[in-house]
Amino acid sequence: MADSASRADSASKASSAGEAGTARADTDRAGRVDGRRAKGERRRQAIIEATLRVIERDGVAGVTHRSVAREAGVPTTATTYYFASLDELLTATLTWSADALATEITGLISRALATGDSGAGDAAELLAAAVGRNRGRSLAEYELYLLAARRPELRPAARRWINVLAETLGPHSDDPVALRALLAAVDGLVLQGLIADEPPTAESIRPVLSYLIRPAEHLAAAQARRTRRTGPPGGADQAGSSRQEDTSAEPSTGQSGPVA
Repeated sequence: MADSASRADSASKASSAGEAGTARADTDRAGRVDGRRAKGERRRQAIIEATLRVIERDGVAGVTHRSVAREAGVPTTATTYYFASLDELLTATLTWSADALATEITGLISRALATGDSGAGDAAELLAAAVGRNRGRSLAEYELYLLAARRPELRPAARRWINVLAETLGPHSDDPVALRALLAAVDGLVLQGLIADEPPTAESIRPVLSYLIRPAEHLAAAQARRTRRTGPPGGADQAGSSRQEDTSAEPSTGQSGPVA
């Protein structure tokens, strides 16, 4: 009987050990799969970022599977594995770029809403950087945007950052026209900055954004500055008119000296 109990106990332990071993094997296998997946995602991301660098340096015309693979430091077969065609590669690059820009601007908007600030200062710094130290990347991104005008398959990705910003700002604006004007102006400011001989500074961009974000406040501030420089509107005319009225009220004697 004792032997039977001992054998049963041994069998139970063996079964538990087997189950534990199976669980460890499953965990190890899952870990290897996750590791391979993470490695694949890193390689795919490296290829996308390399594509943007190639466009920055050589334009969209310079994008081939071979040139991107060389830039990314991976075999050419890796680029064709993740992106069967150049259109797929360009779409993925434009989508990633738009998402990154939307994330950055959404964070800026969230900070402005939390503090009650207009956000014009931070936005001006961002745009100044886009046409200054990050000019190459902005050129690459806008070249992709313009390519979307000729390549319909790229258009959803090109519109992505605009859609994200509209969704973020929409609940905080009751004027869709003003929102569209702001988004269009941002594109215009960047394009003008990219073709300028001297890129605009944050200080020169901020008043434009202030006007677009809060036009009433901007106009009131501009009026206050004019008043400080020149006095109240019509002040000089009103003073002159008052003097004329006072003079006309005096009796006319036809004499230059005091009345006798």
